[in-house]
Amino acid sequence: MSGTYKATGINLKAMPMGEADRLLTVLTREHGLVRVVAMGSRKHNSSLAGRSGLFVVNDLLIIKGKSLDKIAQAETLESYPGLGQDLKKLTASQYLAELCLCQALSDQPQEELFSLLNEHLKRVERSPATEVLARLTHATYQLLILAGLAPQVHLCCVTRQPLIPDPTDTNWRAGFSIPTGGAVTLEALEKLQLGKHQPARRVAVASSAAQTAAASPRANSSTGSYRLPPPTLRSQLNRQLTAPELLLLQQLTQAELPEVEMILSPVMAANPLEIDQLWLSLERALRHYAQYHFDRPIRSASLMDACFLTPPTHP
Repeated sequence: MSGTYKATGINLKAMPMGEADRLLTVLTREHGLVRVVAMGSRKHNSSLAGRSGLFVVNDLLIIKGKSLDKIAQAETLESYPGLGQDLKKLTASQYLAELCLCQALSDQPQEELFSLLNEHLKRVERSPATEVLARLTHATYQLLILAGLAPQVHLCCVTRQPLIPDPTDTNWRAGFSIPTGGAVTLEALEKLQLGKHQPARRVAVASSAAQTAAASPRANSSTGSYRLPPPTLRSQLNRQLTAPELLLLQQLTQAELPEVEMILSPVMAANPLEIDQLWLSLERALRHYAQYHFDRPIRSASLMDACFLTPPTHP
C-alpha cells in the first residue's frame, strides 16, 4: 500500500471543512507537521469525532492525496480531557500549540518536539489552577531551548559578565533585551535604550502593533548589520528585571521547575509578593521574545490576558 503511511501524532489545530469534515494540523513523531482531512468527523456517530479533537494523540493510518491527505484509521493513545474543563488550562495549551506550530517542520521527524509538548501538556492538565501560569512560562522557555532561541539569563549578553540576582535587595535590577538575546547589565541596557549598541539580529515583531511600528526593517547588504528599532518600539523590547524575576528566569532553564516558595523564600520572608503578577510579568517577557524571534504573533495571547489579568477573589 504505497499510497498510505503511518504516524503517531497530536492534533494541534482543527477547522471545519465542507459539510461534515475537519481539516487537522497534526504534529507527528515521524513526519513532523501534516495537514490531513478527517472525513465525516463532525457527524455525531462518526468514529473520528472524538479522535479529531484538539490535543488527542492518535496512531494514524493516512492515505496520500493529490492536495490533501486523508485519515483512513485512527486509534487514540492519549488525550487531555482536563484541559478543556478549565479556561486557563485550555488557553495555556492553545498557547503552547501555537509555539509548536511556529517551530515545527514538515517532512522531518519531530520526536523531541512531540515528546516535549506532550510532557508539558500533562503538567498543565495536572496542575492546580494557581500553578497554570508558572507551568506555561516554564514550558515556553523549554520550547525556546529546543528551538535554539532561548534567552541567555545567567550571563550578560553584551559583556558576558555573570548575573547574580540578590532577592533580598529590593533595589537590585538587571536588564532584559529581546533583540540582543536575553539578560544584560543595567549599563548595557542603558546603552541599548539609547541606541549605542546595535544588535546583530533582525528586527522582528513583538506584537501586531509593533509590526506596524517597526515598518519591516531589513538588513544592510553592504555591512551585514541591521537597523535599530525606532525609540517607541525599543522601549518595549528592552526592559528592567527585578531580582525575583531574573531568579525565576534562571530556574526556567531546568527540565523540572522547582517550588516557587523555595526559589523565592529569601524575598518572600522580607517582602510579600504577588506571585501571580510575577509569573505574568515573565510570561509577557517571554511572549514578546518568542513573537520577536519567530516573527509572528501568538494569537492566543489576548485570551491569556483575559484569563490571567482577572483580579483574584479571596475568601
